[in-house]
Amino acid sequence: MGFYIVQILTGLSSAAALFLVASGLSIIFGVTRIVNLAHGSFYMLGAFIAYTLITHIGGGAVGFWLGILLASIAVGLIGGLIEITIMRRVYRAPELFQLVATFGVILMIQDIALLVWGPEDLLGPRAPGLEGAVDIMGTALPLYDLALIALGPLVLLGLWLLFNRTRWGVLVRAATEDREMLGALGVNQAWLFTAAFVLGSILAGLGGAAQLPKGGADLLMDFGILAAVFVVVVIGGMGSILGAYLAAVLIAELNTFGILFIPQSTLVLMFLVMVVVLVFRPWGLLGRPERPGQLGEVGELELPYKPASARLKALFVLFMAGLIVLPMVTPDYIVLVIDMMIFALLAASLHFLLGPSGLVSFGHAAYFGIGAYSVGLLVQYFSTPMEIALFFAPLIAGLFALSVGWLLVRLTGVYFAMLTLAIAQVVWSTAVQWTGVTGGDDGLLGVWPSAWASEPKIYYYLVLILCVGGIIMLRHSVFSHFGYAARACRDSALRSEAIGMNVKLHQWLAFSWAAVFAGLAGGLHAFAKGSVFPDTLDIAQSFDVLLMVFMGGVKTLSGPFVGSTAFTWLNDQFSNWELIRDYWRLLLGMVIIFIVIAFPQGVAGALRQHFGRFFGVETEVR
Repeated sequence: MGFYIVQILTGLSSAAALFLVASGLSIIFGVTRIVNLAHGSFYMLGAFIAYTLITHIGGGAVGFWLGILLASIAVGLIGGLIEITIMRRVYRAPELFQLVATFGVILMIQDIALLVWGPEDLLGPRAPGLEGAVDIMGTALPLYDLALIALGPLVLLGLWLLFNRTRWGVLVRAATEDREMLGALGVNQAWLFTAAFVLGSILAGLGGAAQLPKGGADLLMDFGILAAVFVVVVIGGMGSILGAYLAAVLIAELNTFGILFIPQSTLVLMFLVMVVVLVFRPWGLLGRPERPGQLGEVGELELPYKPASARLKALFVLFMAGLIVLPMVTPDYIVLVIDMMIFALLAASLHFLLGPSGLVSFGHAAYFGIGAYSVGLLVQYFSTPMEIALFFAPLIAGLFALSVGWLLVRLTGVYFAMLTLAIAQVVWSTAVQWTGVTGGDDGLLGVWPSAWASEPKIYYYLVLILCVGGIIMLRHSVFSHFGYAARACRDSALRSEAIGMNVKLHQWLAFSWAAVFAGLAGGLHAFAKGSVFPDTLDIAQSFDVLLMVFMGGVKTLSGPFVGSTAFTWLNDQFSNWELIRDYWRLLLGMVIIFIVIAFPQGVAGALRQHFGRFFGVETEVR
């Protein structure tokens, strides 16, 4: 009996750090409506800064807890600086476009941490006075776990008092309900946003610092906790502090007992719970239903999509001619351009969701990975020729999207986005843990094209035909009856339903149609690399393709191609630049943030704005 009691208490101690980070994310989201991907980076900074302060301050228990407190404040100040210098400049951009800026912050913080603290993991100091353990019916429980168990409810109580007994707290709650009305009443929203960002960052830093004696500090902490934090926030209800605490306890206990009884389920269990909760409570345990337009849109499309003008078509023909002759002129760039074309198709498929359909997916890499694994498994176990395997890659990805799409389209906005992430993580977890079939982390090797396409130049032309053909099909879909219906459902679901359109059916079909082309891109990627690994399915891959679309511009049909080309080229150049080989993410993050601030409509959108008239493209509302 004592063993199970200790397991329960261990789960509660793990829930403390999870709640601290999740509550900070919930506060930031509730006030600013920013889906802050960099929140895990603040958690990591809290651990590293606390390690440094505690090491230098010393002084026993006083020095330890003072170091924890000062580290949290330091992270809060860093968060405030980031909000003032970066986030304020993108508040006018579409709400989900802002996550691109936070992704740039992640890259910068990763390399700054590497520069300051080095690549080695740091073992956290023990908490003075709490080094021992307490015996519970024959089973030992570390004393520090009891301190963490107490910390969670104390912070929860402090936040409740802050938001319910202070004027600032009332203003924050008002901002979560109606920011426009709050501004009309004369409240300085800019400083309110900054204060909320600082508080959220302090909580994230406190979570990282508090877990230091248990887990130490390492450079993978940010992404390690990010998925779990998003799951907690969504299960609890976006913007609900109490919901975040209940969800943190639920997820921590499930993880604790999952490791004990079903160790193979540890990677997927919390995402399955999230799926179940959102099926019955689409806005989380204690959240509220989103108002139309509250979140999830990519901003109003001031200009409608237009077919290409004659000059643009001529430019496209010239560009295609350049791609055709490229292997003959500069064969050294064949591999890089193959990657660019594959990711351009993947980005175009996601753009069809984001732009014309108005559906934001955080897990689009799942269908890219399903296409890749479909090819890999067919080749590995059935010796399937490349031609047949490439046919099944988009088919299987589309069928999987059909099977889960009916569940996804029941949700809207950020809840839809987070459920796509949950499903993607379930697929990724399956690929990682089903080692007997997928090879796990070792992946599938020997996935090579057929003999006639084994030469790089020949495969280059195959990729060119299929990727350009796929992008053209997606573009024509925008101007088909189906595309016009998808745009109508995006712009006004209520009006569309009033005239007899089945909005959910159109969204379901749009989601599946986009997955088909993502699966084709995945199949081509598998043959290009000769292997398939789980990283084709992970969160980082999904965020990369989101970044490509937003960098290029959601409001233009050429945006996905421009963004994917720019991102792939920058990634390749910076990672191979000898001068900054170890810190290329820092420079890439700075470039991404510059693009977000300088071109909030995306690179392609900026080009249309400045040179649209020359190419016969409408540049202003008439």
